[in-house]
Amino acid sequence: MRTRSVGSVIRFATLALVLVGVGCKHPAPVQPAAPAAPVAPPAQPTVTIGANPTVLQRGQSSTLRWTSTNATSLMLAPGIGTVAAEGMTTVSPTDSITYTITATGPAGSAEASAHITVSGAAAPPAEAGPSATLEELFNREVQDAYFDLDRADIRGDAREALMKTAQFLRSYPQLKVAVEGHCDERGSTEYNLALGDRRAQAAKDFLVSLGIPADRMQTVSYGKEKPFCTEHTEACWTQNRRAHFVLAK
Repeated sequence: MRTRSVGSVIRFATLALVLVGVGCKHPAPVQPAAPAAPVAPPAQPTVTIGANPTVLQRGQSSTLRWTSTNATSLMLAPGIGTVAAEGMTTVSPTDSITYTITATGPAGSAEASAHITVSGAAAPPAEAGPSATLEELFNREVQDAYFDLDRADIRGDAREALMKTAQFLRSYPQLKVAVEGHCDERGSTEYNLALGDRRAQAAKDFLVSLGIPADRMQTVSYGKEKPFCTEHTEACWTQNRRAHFVLAK
C-alpha cells in the first residue's frame, strides 16, 4: 500500500514538472519583414534643339535637329506637330521665327527653343517667261500634299510642299484657293468623302498656322470620285491620296 502511494507521488511530480516546462516555454521571436526596396521616381524629361543655319535670306532653308530623354511625347511648334524622340526636319520660314519643342513624360515636361533670323525682302517666284500667266505660275509653284493610307495627318514631305505653297500665296495675296481632298479607290464612297474632307481641312489648317488667312481658302472633298491616276496599283493609289489646290473663281 505504501509502495503504491510513493509511485503515485512520483508520477504526479513528473507530470507537474512537464506541465510547468510547457507553460514556461517562450514562443520563437517573429522576425520583422524586410522593408521593400524604394521605387525610384521617374526621371525628368530633357530636350534640346538647334537650327543650322540660324540666319537665312528669305527663300532659303534651315535644318532643325533635336534629341530628348525620358519623354513619351514631343511637340514641335509652330506648324510641325508631333515628332519622334530624336530627329530632324527642314524648314523654310519667310520671317524670323522661334521653334519650340516640348517634351512630356511621367515626371513632367521640358522645353527648348531655336531661333531663326530671316532677312531680305520676299521675292515673287521667278517668271516662267514673258507670256506666263498667273495661272501658269500657280500650277508650277503650288504643290500638293500627299497622305498615307487611311490617314489625314501632315507628314514630313507634305510639310515641305505646304511651306512652298504658303510662300507662293504670300507673294500673291489677291489669290484665293480651293483645297480639294482626294483618296484612292479603296473603301466606301461615304468613308472616302469623310477622309477627303479631313485631308483638305488638315492642309488648310497647316497653311493657316503658317500665316495664310483662312478666308482665302475653301475646302471640298471628292473622296475617290476624281482620281488623278486610274491604274489599280499602289504607285497609282499613292498619287490619289492628296490635298490638291486649284485657283478659286
